[in-house]
Amino acid sequence: MILVESFMTKNPNDVVQRMKVLLASLFHETHSFTDDVTPIGAFRVDHGSALLKRSGDGSQIAGFLSVAERKGWTVVPAISFEAMPSGLVAHDVFEQFWSDLSPILDQALAEGLDAIFLALHGAMATNLEDDIEGELLQRIRATPGAETLLIFGVFDFHATITPRMACLANGLLGYRENPHIDAHETAVQAAELLGHCFATGKRPKTVLAQVPIIWPPTGVATTDLPLRALEDRARELESNVPGVLAINVVGGYAFSDACNAGVSFSAIVDGDTQHAKASLAELAKMAWDLRSEGIPREWDIDAALEAVEADETGPALLVEPADNIGGGAPGDCTDVLRAMIAHDVQGAGLIIADAEAVSQLEGAAAGDIRTIALGGKGSRLDPGPVHLEVEFLRLSDGRFELEDRHSHAAGAFGVHVDMGPSAVVRHRGITILITSNKTPPFDLGQWRSQGIDPSQFRLIGIKAAVGHRRAYEPIAKASYTVKTRGPCASDLTTLPYRRLRRPIFPLDTGFVPTFESSGRNAQTRLLSPDSGRGSNSRASSERAR
Repeated sequence: MILVESFMTKNPNDVVQRMKVLLASLFHETHSFTDDVTPIGAFRVDHGSALLKRSGDGSQIAGFLSVAERKGWTVVPAISFEAMPSGLVAHDVFEQFWSDLSPILDQALAEGLDAIFLALHGAMATNLEDDIEGELLQRIRATPGAETLLIFGVFDFHATITPRMACLANGLLGYRENPHIDAHETAVQAAELLGHCFATGKRPKTVLAQVPIIWPPTGVATTDLPLRALEDRARELESNVPGVLAINVVGGYAFSDACNAGVSFSAIVDGDTQHAKASLAELAKMAWDLRSEGIPREWDIDAALEAVEADETGPALLVEPADNIGGGAPGDCTDVLRAMIAHDVQGAGLIIADAEAVSQLEGAAAGDIRTIALGGKGSRLDPGPVHLEVEFLRLSDGRFELEDRHSHAAGAFGVHVDMGPSAVVRHRGITILITSNKTPPFDLGQWRSQGIDPSQFRLIGIKAAVGHRRAYEPIAKASYTVKTRGPCASDLTTLPYRRLRRPIFPLDTGFVPTFESSGRNAQTRLLSPDSGRGSNSRASSERAR
C-alpha cells in the first residue's frame, strides 16, 4: 500500500462570493495490450458553448452543469475530448487537447477564476505518457495563477489514481457503482463538494492508498464481493471519521500497463489526515483479505451452451468478457458466434461490430441471401472472420436514445448513441446485429431501435464484463460468463505487463504486505507531497507495442 498526501492550501478568507469555474473533460479508458492506436478522429470533441449544450444529457458534464446552474456559477466551457475505450492514444491527441485548453485557461485566470472542474476517466495513456491525468494536472498547476486554485472533478470507477493526481487536485470523486449507474450523480456530488468549499473556505487535501492487487473487470462488480463489502465499509468510514469529506473505492483498470494500475483508495480530507490514513489502511487490509474474491470463475463455452440447451426457458446470457467493448476490446471476436453455430442454437441474438461486413450488405433488399466475412478483424487473438451465408433483414443509421438515462453508457457520452450504419441479418437460428461503431451492450434500446425485442430471445451473446447487468439481468433467466479468446481476458497472468509495479496479486504470490498508515516497506510507504509530482512518461524506447 502506498499513501500519498496532497498539500493544497490557501487562506479561507480569500474565498470570493461570485464564483467562476472552468469546465473541461478528458475521457478515455486506454487498453495497453491491444494493437490499435487511438487517433484524434476517434474522439468526440466539443469546444466552448457545445459543452453547455450537454446539459440534461445524463453525462458527467451534465451533472456538473446542473449544480452550476442551481448555484448561479459562471461557467467557462473550455474543451471536451471523449472516446470509447481502445488502444494507446496517439500522444498528439493530448497535445492538441492541451493546446486548446491552455489559452482558455490563461484568459480565464487573467479575468479571475475561482476553480476548475474536470470530467475525467482516470485511466488514459498515450504512447509517450502513462499518467495523462497527472500530466494534465501538473501542466495546470504550472500555469501562472493556477498554483493554488481549487481543482475538483469526477472520475471513473476503473481509473488508475496516481500520486500526481492525488497531490495536485483538491477533490476528485469517483463513481461508487459498477455498472456505472451513478456517473451523473457522482459529478453532481463532486460539484456540490466544490460548492461546500466555496461556502466554507475549506481547502481539502487528498490521501491515496495503493494496494498491491489488480483485479479484472469481471471481479469488481459492486453488487458482489469483494467490492460490495469495501464500498459498505467506505461509506461507514466516510460518515464517521473526523475530517473526511469523501472516500473513493477505486476498482482500477487491469488492462493498463502502468506503474500505478490496480486497486486503490483515496480520501478527500479537511484538516489533519491521520484519521483518514488509518481508514485507508483499514480498507487496504480488508481488500487484501478478500483478494481471492476478485478472481472470477468462468464457464467453458461448450459446457455453458449444454446447460442452456437443457433449459427451455430464456433468455439466458452468454457473457464474453474477453471481448468486452467497454473495456477496450474490438467487439468483433468470434468464439461465441462459432460456438452458437456449432451447437446449432435456435432463438439466439448477438451483436458484432464490423463496419466492413455492413458495407458488404449495401444495396441488399429484405430477404436477400448474402455471404459475408463477419468479425475476427480487430484482434490477433481471434482466429479470424467467419464466412457466413446470411439472410438480410434490415439496415439503419444506427442512432438511438438510451432507454435508461442512468445507463453505464450515459456517464461519459450522454443518452444519444450512434452505432453507425447497422445491419440486422439472420444465420439459421441466430439473429445478428452488425454495427459499424463498436457499442457496449449497456441498454436494451440498442436492440429495440432495430425493431427487435431482446426478451424474446432464448440466448443472447453479451460482449461485456459487468456493465451490461443493469440492462440485461432484469430480462434474463440465467447468465453464464464464459472463457473465450480476446484482449480483455480475466486471467491477468496471461498479459505481458512490463511497467506495472511488482509484486502484485494475482501476478505474484508468496508476499504479504503490511497496512500500517506509516509503514516503510514497498507495499506501505508514506510519500511526501512533492513525491507525487514526477512524470510517468515513457522512454522513447518503450513506445506503443
